[in-house]
Amino acid sequence: MKPFSQFFIFLVIVLATSYIDAFTRNDFPEDFLFGAATSAYQWEGAADEDGRTPSVWDTFSHSYDTGNGDVACDGYHQYKEDVKLMADMGLEAFRFSISWTRLIPNGRGPINPKGLLFYKNLIKELRSHGIEPHVTLYHYDLPQSLEDEYGGWINRKIIEDFTAFADVCFREFGDDVKLWTTINEATIFAIASYGEGLTPPGHCSPNKFINCSTGNSSTEPYLAGHNMLLAHASSSKLYRLKYKSKQRGSIGLSIFAFGLSPYTNSKDDEIATQRAKDFLFGWMLKPLVFGDYPSEMKRTLGSRLPVFSEEESEQVKGSSDFVGIIHYTTFYVTNRASASIFPIMNQGFFKDMGVYMISTGNSSLFEWEATPWGLEGVLEHLKQSYNNPPIYILENGKPMKHDSMLQDTPRVEYIQGYIGAVLNAIKNGSDTRGYFVWSMIDVYELLSGYTTSFGMYYVNFSDPGRKRSPKLSASWYSGFLNGTIDVSSQDTIQLQRKFSGSSSF
Repeated sequence: MKPFSQFFIFLVIVLATSYIDAFTRNDFPEDFLFGAATSAYQWEGAADEDGRTPSVWDTFSHSYDTGNGDVACDGYHQYKEDVKLMADMGLEAFRFSISWTRLIPNGRGPINPKGLLFYKNLIKELRSHGIEPHVTLYHYDLPQSLEDEYGGWINRKIIEDFTAFADVCFREFGDDVKLWTTINEATIFAIASYGEGLTPPGHCSPNKFINCSTGNSSTEPYLAGHNMLLAHASSSKLYRLKYKSKQRGSIGLSIFAFGLSPYTNSKDDEIATQRAKDFLFGWMLKPLVFGDYPSEMKRTLGSRLPVFSEEESEQVKGSSDFVGIIHYTTFYVTNRASASIFPIMNQGFFKDMGVYMISTGNSSLFEWEATPWGLEGVLEHLKQSYNNPPIYILENGKPMKHDSMLQDTPRVEYIQGYIGAVLNAIKNGSDTRGYFVWSMIDVYELLSGYTTSFGMYYVNFSDPGRKRSPKLSASWYSGFLNGTIDVSSQDTIQLQRKFSGSSSF
């Protein structure tokens, strides 16, 4: 690396950390969990091995040219090596998901013994290294058989099938799993999968951008979201009645939470921002905390928004022991027509929301700058508007071009900024209990395949052995967790200097 380039990186880190109060791992509550995350389809591979059958994500990924998760990181075969990397890093928790079709290949009915054994072994391996497993039950990978049979999440039959799947997971793994998330980023899942056609199973109304074979963008996101809430509540009720007294775990739902801030200090933009919060946060959180949808959504959507019965409302209300937050970046919000990152098309969620979301800088759907203040705003909003629920930040991380250098200084800057924001929120009274970097290692990404990555370990996807190599971010996170690094510019620069000798592949 050229001397000027090294100096520039040092300068960036100094500027990035100079406004952050110095902090260490010990400044967080003792029981606060620092972890990292992956998901089954993105990490495991072994797509057609040992009894696993296709999910909608298999079908979806094979329909586009962004690659697929057939092999991914080969975590199914290399989980012991990956757990050792986690242990060497000092990771306190690992978030992963269970492949429904690996555990129950037909979506319902007989359990696959080899799938069951894999997850039991993975959990045992984590526990033996002192790493807390945080399990997500659903991460975009509905059994294709259930999609074909009745349409998956837009049909109420999913509630019974999902609850039965959850029952198997609680029974088989619950003695060693104390943290369960039912559905990953339920809000953006409903929007992107059933309104925009961007994620599996790829439903949307006909439009000039994406050629969906089926869907109705004006109704399906709300049907799917409604059934997610009911499936979550049904599973939570089952857990509390059947397992909680013995296993003593917690169960929650996660939402995707953009930071949202008024574009100007005008009253109009303040109103627009509150409307965006009602749609993007309140859609799921109002029912979970108060038992019904936001009045703004009910007024706007009318009969397109499903209605909870009195019994359903009571079951959904209070069904989450915690709220999982997926957060990456922040947008400005305005009522005025602007170059919104999410086009307001003729129909669908963003048309219904009716506001414009503007990048805070160079942000796009695939690359964004660090805006830690946006996460602080999210946590403050949840504290004030939703009775300060227990919160886990289940995903937060920075995408970079996959074959960029191991010296991922921008990612270090990003992660330490957001950890600092979490600490600030805790000091201001937020009941935030954990933070998970996305992702532990490079994985098959939902929107960008293998072109961009978030991992703290580089994975060589051209190598049949999928060799892992630590990036600077892995060394930084390890140092932070082990107490050898304080978040101050000097410590970070010293680490960067040590790492610079082995910064390329």
